Amino acid sequence: MEGSGKQPLSPRGGEAMSLPDSYLDYSRRRKGYDHDLYRWSNIHTREPVRWPGDASVAVFVCVSLEWFPILPVDEPFRAPGHMVTPYPDYRHYTARDYGNRVGVFRMLEAFARAGVTVSFAVNALVAERYPELIDTVKAGGHEIIAHSTDMNGTIDSSLSESDERALVGDALNRLEAATGVKPEGWLSVARSQSWRTADLLKEHGLAYCCDWVNDELPWRFANGLINLPLSVDLSDRQIVAVQQHSAEAWAQMMRDAFDWLAAESVAQSSARVLPMQLTPYIMGQPFRIDALQTLLVELAARKEAWFASGNAIVKSWAAQS
Repeated sequence: MEGSGKQPLSPRGGEAMSLPDSYLDYSRRRKGYDHDLYRWSNIHTREPVRWPGDASVAVFVCVSLEWFPILPVDEPFRAPGHMVTPYPDYRHYTARDYGNRVGVFRMLEAFARAGVTVSFAVNALVAERYPELIDTVKAGGHEIIAHSTDMNGTIDSSLSESDERALVGDALNRLEAATGVKPEGWLSVARSQSWRTADLLKEHGLAYCCDWVNDELPWRFANGLINLPLSVDLSDRQIVAVQQHSAEAWAQMMRDAFDWLAAESVAQSSARVLPMQLTPYIMGQPFRIDALQTLLVELAARKEAWFASGNAIVKSWAAQS
């Protein structure tokens, strides 16, 4: 008990040393966040944001194009969706491969039918192994976001600074070489960062990342890097694969989220972002794709909706902030 002068009992019944009064002192203790990574604020207290055409909800569709090596790496952690059974885990390996060979092309057709522009978060290894897919993505006018080297390319603070810098640089260089496009955005595997990731992404010339999920508008790190929140809770992996809801239930949740954000935008006189993260081997299945296509066509017809790539949303927001 701090400052009491008494000796608290230890769990084993004996006496333990009391903590010094300075134990809980922290130089950055303040209202909001106890760090200097970015400034804290409530969304309803900020200056109003508007999207092009006076749309109230920017729909940010982000498709994950992932390469899962058949042998996973468990350090620093195994990426969500990775191999599960004793190796070689052909069942999960080929299911993921199905997404990149079959499911994603159904999704591209759905985007074309709805007339929407989206972003693709691409592992560098996918770009190298599936050039026809990358050509189709580019032909549709969609954005390519960097998504590490492959699904073993995870980041956390157990990586040394030099190793993390090399991982980011390798992913960006290989992706640009394979696609001819220099990415502006970054999505970490499992949205995981180290304490230094934001600085390394800025150092490599990236404009934004999608790793921090704590808002419904972009915001800026202290170093100038912008974060475009990409919700975990609204992803097809979370709702369909983890929680085992149907594709129709997922689509209804997205409608509900859109309706709420559109109404909130009117009430608070400021726009919002609705993130929609999609996984080809999940939503590209023939028994799920209709739910996605129907949702896209319906939302694209709403006057409140602006379907836009991540870089377009970030640029529009930055011009106002």
